[in-house]
Amino acid sequence: MSEQQKIAILGGGVSAMTAAVYLTEKVNWQQQFDITVYQQGWRLGGKGASGRNANMGQRIEEHGLHVWFGAYVNSFRTIERVYQALDRPATHPMATWQQAFKPHDVIALQEHINGQWQPWAIEFPRIEGNPSTGTLDLHFWQIARLLVAWLEKFVDDIEHELAHKPVLTTRKRRDQHLLASIMEQVQSTFSSITLEVSQFYTELRQDAQQVVSNPRLLLEQLSALLNLRVNDESFSHKSDRLGTWYIVRKLKRWLREEVRELLDDNAKLRQAYICADLAIAMLVGLIRDKIHERGFASINDRDLRQWLSDNGADPHFSVDSAPVKGFYDLVFGYQDGDFSKPNVEAGVAALAILRILLCYRGGVMWKMQAGMGDVIFAPIYELLKQRGVKFAFFHQVQQLYPDSSGRFVQKIELCKQVDLKHPDYHPLVDIHGLPCWPSEPLYTQINADQAQLLKTHNINLESHWSDWEAVYEHHFSAPLERITLERAVDFDHVICGVSVASMEHIAPALLATDTRLATSVKELGTVATQAMQLWLNKDDRQLGWQASTKPPILSAFSKPFDTWAAMAHLLPWEQWPEDNQPVNVAYFCSAYTCADFPPASDTGFVQQQLQNVKNNCLNKLKHSMHYLWPEAGDSEGFQWHTLYAPTSAQGEQRFDYQYWRVNLDPSERYVLSLTGTSQYRLHTQETDFSNLYITGDWISTGVNAGCVEAAVMAGMQTARALSGVPTHISGERGFLPW
Repeated sequence: MSEQQKIAILGGGVSAMTAAVYLTEKVNWQQQFDITVYQQGWRLGGKGASGRNANMGQRIEEHGLHVWFGAYVNSFRTIERVYQALDRPATHPMATWQQAFKPHDVIALQEHINGQWQPWAIEFPRIEGNPSTGTLDLHFWQIARLLVAWLEKFVDDIEHELAHKPVLTTRKRRDQHLLASIMEQVQSTFSSITLEVSQFYTELRQDAQQVVSNPRLLLEQLSALLNLRVNDESFSHKSDRLGTWYIVRKLKRWLREEVRELLDDNAKLRQAYICADLAIAMLVGLIRDKIHERGFASINDRDLRQWLSDNGADPHFSVDSAPVKGFYDLVFGYQDGDFSKPNVEAGVAALAILRILLCYRGGVMWKMQAGMGDVIFAPIYELLKQRGVKFAFFHQVQQLYPDSSGRFVQKIELCKQVDLKHPDYHPLVDIHGLPCWPSEPLYTQINADQAQLLKTHNINLESHWSDWEAVYEHHFSAPLERITLERAVDFDHVICGVSVASMEHIAPALLATDTRLATSVKELGTVATQAMQLWLNKDDRQLGWQASTKPPILSAFSKPFDTWAAMAHLLPWEQWPEDNQPVNVAYFCSAYTCADFPPASDTGFVQQQLQNVKNNCLNKLKHSMHYLWPEAGDSEGFQWHTLYAPTSAQGEQRFDYQYWRVNLDPSERYVLSLTGTSQYRLHTQETDFSNLYITGDWISTGVNAGCVEAAVMAGMQTARALSGVPTHISGERGFLPW
């Protein structure tokens, strides 16, 4: 092995690019590494790739909805480093990550009540701070304290809706002793107490036959106790856990006995009840299942809804409520895209929900101010090019082969998809001063005959089911060029950044010798997804959305396309005619039902599925959209003039000028967290091949769910395994006992 180690990075998704960023953070990295990225097609991004359609106002076309949560600590930390290192001039339209991302506060849900869809908009408070300086490393008492803070808000909302002030009584000696224990610990924290608290304390001291309190008073005492424990990572205080257990179960009984019967006639009360009930079930589950001793991984043998039910969540109102459905929609948590088969590991889901709610900084979500390719992958590409990383676009991975000992990846076979006019491909285009990825190759840089053939046959160089090889061979009477990379000549280490569903296609020889890797690939489920983008002639208010004054991100709506994001803020970054511009953009996405994926030779498969997605889109607009946008149609149909399109297009034909896609490719399918599958996830260097580093949101990360944060953490782990950088990854021990 030469002193300078050659690293072949296969794929240009989030994980692979994160690994490249951190490898090049190492001081004097070029003396140690020689890095080449091999990418099929013309752009980076993987599932997060976006493109600009030059024939349609340079509009942004995404794989789906891409929004970051304010709890994506590692993701924001990474993108902050990228923008700082890139050091764009102050005059650049997106010189800083704060210009590229803006906080978002409104999350909306759709409740299906008595056969009608009713909106439920929630405006989350802004939390001071920068997401990049947050943490995902919370211990039990910190989680409990933050959950109780939310529970206090929900109880306040409930009490506000009740006509009478609730009263709680405690008669059992054991329970009174628990309350007295809490009282003794927290009393010193109050400089003064109310008459109500004084009476409560007196009754406890005097062993009264009946101690009178109320939900707010009990929560105040519990909150004070947890404030004492927030910096204590010891779990020796069993009485504190029992006291917490008692109070939240007392609150649950009150909710069931005095509040539940009032829910049918009061939407605000019902919504606060659901949130409080779910928070209580979470707290009960943390204590009952001894998560502090066993870790969140210990409950991954159950689905989230089953775990909530096991821990007392209301089976009628809460277990299948809009917040729970919204989470399944968020992670496309439906086996084979079958909406009748929701399935998400309880430990993965519970940890994710707690982090989203408790760990965010700034806004609960952050919206990108242009396409994900423009905001994330263009800056990363520019930075890596500046640092000396090499990129080989139009190089599609065909096969990885082991050596005879089964200890190394020996060969990588690539297909060179096109011949370039010049050795270096320049992939970006300028839109309003912003470097962006186009939605198709820049044909002027490709061999003219090949470029014309690609356009004539409408070839998609990113598709697993492309017929480009057959078209090329028929036209040129020769096969596409194959390139074989050899270990110790062309590479020393391989960072395999392709997603899990691709492994059976590109690495069957590796899977045949590595049992654990083969099991991981077999057991980890993926799901196809579908997306629709609509450019509109009406703003949200004109469409009839009244539930919030701010543009929402909404989920738990009717299937498919259960998730909607209002994205009008992107329009200034597109290039529409000044005298004829859309006024709004709406993004929709959901899982896509597909259990069987044919061999690559079935080149008509994608077109068939695209037609199915188009039918899904049209059915959504015709039959369901009036529930969301009452001014865009009614039960009789959709008002097609709502869609932005050329004036010559009439009626349903106007939909043809919108954008829809289906993500079927192995590299594009969403990685699921099906019940009991986290145990099969491997760490980046846990295969049998000492020079192979797997990376992606399908490896074991401390998130174990398909999302940007998991992908970034995987890339960080890969870089650390090779270079020692970075030294810390927030939250990577999330599933281990505290």
